[in-house]
Amino acid sequence: MTFLWGVATSGYQTEGGNTTSDTWFAEHVTPTVFREPSGPACDGYRRWREDLDLVAGMGLSAYRFSVEWSRVEPAEGEFSAEALDHYAAIVDGCVERGLAPVVTYNHMTAPHWFARRGGWLDSGSAEAFARYCGVLTDHIGDSIAYAVTLNEPNLPRLLAWAPIPRKVRDLERATLEAASRAAGVERYRLANVALPEEFDALEDGMAAGHVAGRAAIKARRPDLPVGLSVAVVDDQAVGDATTVRDQKRDAVYGRWLQLARDDDFVGVQNYERARYDGTGLVAGPDVHPSSLGNAVRYVHAESGVPVFVTEHGMATDDDTRRAAFLAPSLAGLREAIGDGVPVLGYLHWTLLDNFEWIFGYGLKLGLVEVDRETFARTPKPSAAEFARIVRESRGG
Repeated sequence: MTFLWGVATSGYQTEGGNTTSDTWFAEHVTPTVFREPSGPACDGYRRWREDLDLVAGMGLSAYRFSVEWSRVEPAEGEFSAEALDHYAAIVDGCVERGLAPVVTYNHMTAPHWFARRGGWLDSGSAEAFARYCGVLTDHIGDSIAYAVTLNEPNLPRLLAWAPIPRKVRDLERATLEAASRAAGVERYRLANVALPEEFDALEDGMAAGHVAGRAAIKARRPDLPVGLSVAVVDDQAVGDATTVRDQKRDAVYGRWLQLARDDDFVGVQNYERARYDGTGLVAGPDVHPSSLGNAVRYVHAESGVPVFVTEHGMATDDDTRRAAFLAPSLAGLREAIGDGVPVLGYLHWTLLDNFEWIFGYGLKLGLVEVDRETFARTPKPSAAEFARIVRESRGG
């Protein structure tokens, strides 16, 4: 199978105007943990052709994007022909440009009606997700190369191990309380703003959703590779102190890598490493090029299925750091492949400087700069560096 080189994006973070989404609703309550509203984002819903041209222009072979469930099913049981046709056009646009379409069915966000029911805590959540997966696959499934059901369902649990200030945790809780009041329901719930006491129930719902969604996709296209993506830090034990590190691995990745054993692949999304001694975090999390190769080795060892790097990148305003980070990171990935780890491809996060959730537009992870007023796209030096690495990897 041909190794795929590409970039990853998400619908909500780039499209703009996703007014029927749970996240849009949560951005506009008071108080809110979101630093600023997403608004028009990158105007990607209209400018997707230009974005695909940028990807093809870098000489890449794959494009990962996500379908916004809230656009496809803005009201429960009511599906938008316009939205389905829009995403089908993106798939066709990828194929026309020689890009393998890697489609994420759910990248964090969900419809407002779904969140009003309690989101993934609701007993009917898996059934609702499977219905959506079936409708979407009926419309675009024939032409896509890989299907990712869920993006980082382990993220809330992972962030619980991060040194996040207490005031942010309190603001997350206040956001959900405000959203519940504004929606007139007991519990308005999102996938990426979660309460620690609900982590188990949230993950139960998402795991059931993945299984049901995968079945719905496979029922329509049995040959389509299906998996989920997992956020993976390169967790390292300092000296012989493996206990805390292994406790974290079991809590954060365990159920998802076990679930992935029944999938065709598992997506690895790595950004940093963290080191632990016998009592806890020693240093970091920090960005280091060795983390990618280490992460894919660990995930394959635990899951036993092929790995697809569905996200990897760096948040920085200094693009020279991003450009310099690429080659050593990918060298580590090549070493893992050389040692027998089956890796399907590498998708850099991300194409565009976009809306980075609670951080708004403050974090820059794109290979391409986006003017916040005109939405003009300007490739950065890192885009040229990535293109050079890909070209040389093919012997060009």
